[in-house]
Amino acid sequence: MCLLLPRFHRRRVSFTLRKSKQITTPARRTTVQAAATAKGRHRSSAGAAMEVKCRRLEGKVAVVTASTQGIGLAIAERLGLEGAAVVISSRKQKNVDEAVERLKAKGITVVGAVCHVSDAQQRKGLIDTAVKNFGHIDILVSNAAANPTVDGILEMKEAVLDKLWDINVKASILLLQDAAPHLRKGSSVIIISSITGYNPEQGLAMYGVTKTALLGLTKALAAEMGPNTRVNCIAPGFVPTRFASFLTTNETIIGLCGRHGCGCRIPGL
Repeated sequence: MCLLLPRFHRRRVSFTLRKSKQITTPARRTTVQAAATAKGRHRSSAGAAMEVKCRRLEGKVAVVTASTQGIGLAIAERLGLEGAAVVISSRKQKNVDEAVERLKAKGITVVGAVCHVSDAQQRKGLIDTAVKNFGHIDILVSNAAANPTVDGILEMKEAVLDKLWDINVKASILLLQDAAPHLRKGSSVIIISSITGYNPEQGLAMYGVTKTALLGLTKALAAEMGPNTRVNCIAPGFVPTRFASFLTTNETIIGLCGRHGCGCRIPGL
């Protein structure tokens, strides 16, 4: 926690800790050892407590796009462990089936649907699946994204530009249009952007631009959908998922990075 404090606070805390180690008497040593043992027990209890399901989302229904792997699956799992009924999706039925079984094995109430977010019928089908099974929607997480190229913006073909825009931006809007009639008062919309939205870098430039657009979209939707629905945006940094694997294997990205496989040195991440 010291790392979160201003620099002069960090120094003061470190100094205090050093002084606390100056034990001069057996009685004092015994007291500190007993305290350390108790602290260890407390940490063990805290670790065990972290495994307990808090169930803060009992009675809620969550829909998460692109949620059979990576960040999307982790979000769906956490929402489910908190008590929400979860509707997951993927472009492939096999991935949906495997993820549903994995989540059910953890005691999560879950159903799945095939959904490519650029397909209008499949988007509608995803929302219909949620409503048919649970009657309403409380949480919608728009997580689907694509990054089909590392070409520069001026070199990018129109079809690639269309794909990036359709999946990364437009699909979130169209999905919300389908979901809005079923969102209950107090509902929450979460849009997954990226840290590259703040600083689109070479090799990820157009992808970053679409993620920048999501920041603006979040602000606009928050004003339009409030106060009944909250709209927030998350901008993750580099997360070593299958989707992000090209960042450590693509020669162009590696060249820009300057260090093979080093996520912390990847431009913009």
